[in-house]
Amino acid sequence: MSKVKKKSNSTGTIALNKRAKFDYFVDQKFEAGLVLSGWEVKSLREGKGQLVDSFVIIHQNEAWLVGARITPLLSASTHVVCEPMRQRKLLLNRKELDKIIQVTEQKGKTCAAMALYWKGNKIKCEVALVTGKKDHDKRGTERDRDWSRDKERLMKHST
Repeated sequence: MSKVKKKSNSTGTIALNKRAKFDYFVDQKFEAGLVLSGWEVKSLREGKGQLVDSFVIIHQNEAWLVGARITPLLSASTHVVCEPMRQRKLLLNRKELDKIIQVTEQKGKTCAAMALYWKGNKIKCEVALVTGKKDHDKRGTERDRDWSRDKERLMKHST
């Protein structure tokens, strides 16, 4: 018998937080490891992760991912009690953690989870230091996105 290999994502991206790019200006990005249990890794391998409404908090000089949802697989987690919305520890080095703590203490700055992705056989979380956008900034983002979409249509039809 031969094993059929599943086609994996070419980019390795598991989940994106598109809402964060709309709501915030991204100042600086960091790559963090995640402390996960076995059922969570299996679920993420199947693409069952979501970063909608997720954020990063600092508690006792450690970074924690809050609000990320990893939906358990029915077959992989029959013997384990699963918590899809539990807080997950982020693994950052001390310099990165100190930088995040220093910047998030300023007014208007926060830390958001931007993406979950594979790096080799490990799952990484891209976290970013962000500044909140005002309503007029969001309208500008929508306007730019609409214009780029229209520009692509014009270029496509003119050739």
